[in-house]
Amino acid sequence: MAKIVVALGGNALGNSAKEQKEAIQKVVPGLVDLVEKGHQLIVSHGNGPQVGMINLAFTEYYENMDSSDELPFPECNAMSEGYIGYHLQNEITNECNKRKLSTKAQSIITQVEVSPDDPAFINPTKPIGKFYSKEEGELISQKYGYVVKEDAGRGYRRMVPSPKPLDIVEKEIINSLFNEGKIVIACGGGGIPVIQHDGAYEGIAAVIDKDFASAKLAELLDADYLIILTAVSNVYVNYGKETQKALKNVTVDELSEYIDQDQFSKGSMLPKVEAVINFVGSSKQRIGIITSINYLNEALHGQEGTMVVGS
Repeated sequence: MAKIVVALGGNALGNSAKEQKEAIQKVVPGLVDLVEKGHQLIVSHGNGPQVGMINLAFTEYYENMDSSDELPFPECNAMSEGYIGYHLQNEITNECNKRKLSTKAQSIITQVEVSPDDPAFINPTKPIGKFYSKEEGELISQKYGYVVKEDAGRGYRRMVPSPKPLDIVEKEIINSLFNEGKIVIACGGGGIPVIQHDGAYEGIAAVIDKDFASAKLAELLDADYLIILTAVSNVYVNYGKETQKALKNVTVDELSEYIDQDQFSKGSMLPKVEAVINFVGSSKQRIGIITSINYLNEALHGQEGTMVVGS
């Protein structure tokens, strides 16, 4: 039996509640397979598209109401974490019941501490919301004062700060449920970024990268595996070129060398690779895996995906 943290991408969950439920229905059987085999499971997820759309919807609402009110960004984070967590919790429960498993799923609205001095607050780089054309992005930027940049050649999106996670406020609660055998859904969207101010936690406008938050969660819970699910089956070097090569079994040192060679896109694969490196480190026990949902179980046995081990 292994302790496994699985991170799902927010972009893979679609652009509406209907699309999200359909996507989750495809993902959940593979997750419950792990539980059925006796593994302990924590699920985290992204929220980039969802939190951006929630925030923009409320901005437009208050504007149409001719009101100076606005919904603070931490609250938008919490809303996205809640409704994505609900969909996951609901579908996991249904799948467990169908298989006559006694395991229960529980979502935890998670606060993640960040530093107020993190340089990310000076240079927003985390894409949120939907994709725009260059012209649409310029209009959004002018209208609302958003920072809008190109996102990995896929279009233009709003950018917000993405500070690194320092600690997880609810880690003891998550660990307790985890050790009781519950399927825990935590650090959704990277968690709600909070800073400490006069001894109290205070929400701040930012989105933590879900891969870094998942790595921090896996580290704090002393998990055996961190599995990051993405759109491709493997990490590649020379991606999109004739010399493209899928990485199968690599060490942290080898991946670090590829980072030095600028092999991974900053907007997509790089944070996943860096998160796995942070989790595995020099440990001989921890294993990081990057693959697609289609190969989740095969990747756990080294048959598919990219497996990362300590050097």
